Amino acid sequence: MQDDTNQGDNQLNEEIKQLTELQVIDLQIAKFDAEINAQKAELIKREKSFNERQALIEELKEKIEAAETQRREIEAQLADELSRIKERQSKMMQVQTNREYQSLLKEIEDGKKSIKEKEEEIVRIMEAGEANAKIMAEQENLIKEEKKALAEESTQFKKHAGEIEGKKAKIVAKRDAMAKDIKTSALRKYDMLRTRRNGKAVVSVVNGICQGCFMSIPPQQFNDILKGDRILNCPTCQRILYHQPESDKE
Repeated sequence: MQDDTNQGDNQLNEEIKQLTELQVIDLQIAKFDAEINAQKAELIKREKSFNERQALIEELKEKIEAAETQRREIEAQLADELSRIKERQSKMMQVQTNREYQSLLKEIEDGKKSIKEKEEEIVRIMEAGEANAKIMAEQENLIKEEKKALAEESTQFKKHAGEIEGKKAKIVAKRDAMAKDIKTSALRKYDMLRTRRNGKAVVSVVNGICQGCFMSIPPQQFNDILKGDRILNCPTCQRILYHQPESDKE
């Protein structure tokens, strides 16, 4: 009878050992995934910066083109205004009354004022266009360097990710083989806990303290954990528990 009990305890201890070893592999797989995701996130961040700079260049280009269109329109208006002034100056030589003369004179003065305003507006548009063109040239120089760096980083990422995926594939194969030797019910429970508890489903108990949530384990439950005759869970975090003597804690 005693032999049967010891055999059951040994089987249980082996089951917990299997889950613990499986967790080591799963944590390594998670580490590989985290490494790839971190590098991918950095690459995405750089791509976003590149796209934002490219969008800025396009925006500046549109502003420069719009300003050039506006300048041409104002210059056309300016030419029309000059033509009207010349026409009115010619008419002044033919007027018969002072009233007509004063009316033409006012039109000429208003035209000259309008011309001055348009000339000033053209200067402002040209200055703004030059400033935007300077900024665009600077951004274009920067984006050339960014494009080159981004291409190199993308190539390095693909190479490194491929290497990691290769290592991960070997470990995943080992994991799959190991999982076949674990009871389906225990594996299902382990996977559920691993998902809910940030990858750690099996943790040790040291001096009556769960090393997953660092809460105290009730004395009677701790005694049951010491026996090792059945799988027990932390009452606080529900992780699978096993006893680890203080002297064995790293």
